[in-house]
Amino acid sequence: MNATPSPEKDLKAQLDGATPVMAQYLEVKAANPGSLLFFRMGDFYELFFEDAEQAAGALSLALTKRGKHQGEDIPMAGVPAHAAEAYIAKLIRMGFRVAICDQLEDPSEAKKRGYKAVVKRGITRIVTPGTLTEESLLEERGANRLVALSQRAGVMALASLELSTGEVECLELTPETLGTHLSALRPSESLVSDRILQDENLYALLKYCGGAIQPQPASLSDPAAGEARLKRLYGVETLDGFGAFSPAELSALGMLAAYIDLTQAGKAPLLKAPRKVASLAYLAIDPSTRLSLEIERTQKGSREGSLMSAIDRTITSGGSRLLAARLSRPLNNPVEINRRLDGVQWFLAQRTLRQEVRGRLRGMSDMARALSRLGLGRGGPRDLKVIRDCLDLAKDLVGLLQPNDPETRLDPDWPAEIHAHVEALTASQNVLDLLFKLDTALVDEPPLSTRDGGFIKPGYDTNLQDAISLRNDSRQIILRMESDLQQETGLPLKIKYNAVLGYFIELTAKQAEALSDTHRQRFIHRQTLANQMRFSTPDLIDLDARIARAGSDALNLELAIFEDLREEVRRNAHPLQDMFDAFCALDVAAAAAEWAEDLEATRPVVDDSLVFDAKGARHPVVVAALRTEGKPFTPNDCCLDASGQSGPRLDLVTGPNMAGKSTFLRQNALLVITAQAGLFVPAASFRLGVVDRLFSRVGAGDDLAQGRSTFMMEMVETAAILTQATQRSFVILDEIGRGTATFDGLAIAWACAENLHEVVKARALFATHYHELAQLESLLAHTHNISMTAREWNGELIFLHEAKRGAADRSYGVQVARLAGMPPVVVARAKDILERLETDKAHQLKLDDLPLFATVQAQVAVAAVQKPAETELEKAVKGINPDDLSPREALEVIYRLRGLV
Repeated sequence: MNATPSPEKDLKAQLDGATPVMAQYLEVKAANPGSLLFFRMGDFYELFFEDAEQAAGALSLALTKRGKHQGEDIPMAGVPAHAAEAYIAKLIRMGFRVAICDQLEDPSEAKKRGYKAVVKRGITRIVTPGTLTEESLLEERGANRLVALSQRAGVMALASLELSTGEVECLELTPETLGTHLSALRPSESLVSDRILQDENLYALLKYCGGAIQPQPASLSDPAAGEARLKRLYGVETLDGFGAFSPAELSALGMLAAYIDLTQAGKAPLLKAPRKVASLAYLAIDPSTRLSLEIERTQKGSREGSLMSAIDRTITSGGSRLLAARLSRPLNNPVEINRRLDGVQWFLAQRTLRQEVRGRLRGMSDMARALSRLGLGRGGPRDLKVIRDCLDLAKDLVGLLQPNDPETRLDPDWPAEIHAHVEALTASQNVLDLLFKLDTALVDEPPLSTRDGGFIKPGYDTNLQDAISLRNDSRQIILRMESDLQQETGLPLKIKYNAVLGYFIELTAKQAEALSDTHRQRFIHRQTLANQMRFSTPDLIDLDARIARAGSDALNLELAIFEDLREEVRRNAHPLQDMFDAFCALDVAAAAAEWAEDLEATRPVVDDSLVFDAKGARHPVVVAALRTEGKPFTPNDCCLDASGQSGPRLDLVTGPNMAGKSTFLRQNALLVITAQAGLFVPAASFRLGVVDRLFSRVGAGDDLAQGRSTFMMEMVETAAILTQATQRSFVILDEIGRGTATFDGLAIAWACAENLHEVVKARALFATHYHELAQLESLLAHTHNISMTAREWNGELIFLHEAKRGAADRSYGVQVARLAGMPPVVVARAKDILERLETDKAHQLKLDDLPLFATVQAQVAVAAVQKPAETELEKAVKGINPDDLSPREALEVIYRLRGLV
């Protein structure tokens, strides 16, 4: 048999002739289709049938056989249970789901039911990309979100859950804005009602930015059922305390609850209350804009080289995730933005304190993920240690930030942001009691797993101490009993041990005969050998039993204490989660101040105007790259005003390739993101009227799967910008119309520029090589020309990377081609053609007028390119031999050379 019996086949027929264990496997597998079933058998997880074949291929495992089923061999593969996590991680990264079927009882218990009895097994968890909690399976500084998408009565809702930290939120949206929110969340897995998944456009969008797609039955999207599941998940009678949710939101949240119940086998995770988010609360950034601006990842998928990589100075993994979330979803409320900026400015002014805070945060572990594991019953002693250490750290930080005499260190007028975080770090009495318990109970360095034991301090529990003493000191106890018996009997008897009898008293035959009648009554005969006799006593039998149980008793007592501590942590989950959020926010604020100081960034002025006014601005990613090479960055200004009062609302940017047009465009878009994320900006000064939507059409790409060419993609994205942008938006467009015929492209670019200016009226930067567009400055009232400057020097093209008022005089395309390594003959030919085209003012020159092989002229031109004619200055310098010059002659040479210059 080479494949798992199909789900359509009757289970009864599948079970026909199956052994008891195989019947158990088939029943569990039938209840969990779509997952690779890890079936626990002793020290291994085994996979059978098609699961074994898939896992063997994916994990490079040996594919073997185990018996027969219905006359055919059963393919089998397995992994050691102690190493299963690493294999599961690899399968998850490859897109598989894994169902874990564990033994729910000890095999000895099964034997009591008869020799044919099968060990009870059941699903303890289904591992999927969006429900990971283990450190080894998660990206330390990256979020791992599960989302659910639902639609009810024409209203669409998106709910998201970060199981490893307990974050839950939901929002209503429109199909047009779905991509914006999905790309910001970057889910690892998406649950979608199969009723709406039939939409091809929706499916394509989910494939692009929704992670693994899990279709859900339409019955799971019922709002009433979703509300009931949410109440069970949170253990509440009503959801009123969480706020009012629409039917679509209840539907999406209900799908999440159902999936968590399925994948966690009924275990209730520690989740924060679901947070209702306003769709318009954040700066909207569509997927293509997000990709082109490389906010969290570069276009190649790497973190290195992204905006996040350039800015991130956080110390903790949670702080890094929070910074990524803020950059991914910048705010559009000036009040909230300035609240964040207040925190950064406060830390910037408190340099010594900032360094002390960062120093203490450096050793902090990920308490949110430790909480999640403990809540789901997967945590170990080290997770409790993480909670204890973070509680100690909270006390330490509060003491640092709020000393007895604030005037000696801090301004008493704290920003609201800092005050809120210190409040969250100030532990309640319950949390202090938890800290005391953890401090008293846990050893300093506990083991990874509870099964290892030894994680509770000696003396914490009397019964545990007795069991540990008995286990550890059994040899001394036996020796003491042996000594007492020797004194009592007057015989040199020995107490020995073997696996059959346990502990026993051994005497020679002569010594046994010498036993008194009293001792003969107490001594129980166990065994007679050739020269020895073996006995026991009631006390020795009891001691033997207690010693045998001591190890397991000690471990069981430790496990009971662990469960007590874990339950105490669960009861304090919410203040602990708030405390961790405060740690992360302080880390982000201090890190942002550190970055601002390092880059000499300034605080932006963020308000409700329509102004974009940047002075001396720099591109944060390019600056970081140049600094590693010891090179400077040329700052630039940019002033736009959508109202048209203090500047143009449309800047036409011209200049040669490689002069920095795309960098200039992206630089200003990234200023918007960093400012609205609540960060300082790399500029001498920056005023920003909040932006509602950010659009970028920079770079070329195609979509072969959809049959769209590069030009078609360009037109689709540009159309979206022109139809969705508002006066409060910020738009950057690069080379619109370049993918088609010259006059078609010019016409399209011209029309787009007019529409941006006259209809959309957004703040926009429009880069182009169509110099004809420069005429728009005189035709459109709120348009200016900007050019990226370059200069030619002795035949060399030098890029100055400066943005100045006015249009570029030429494109320098031929010079750039030469810099790119174009063959000299081609460069010379292009230069010749360009000169002839530029001299024909009527543009009537036909290609037929240009001979295809102008051999003589080309060779001469190549020579000219390869060896430019010497200037008078060069000839004069070459004629000088410095060693032959007297001081007076050298001075005369200098005057003569200066005259030539």
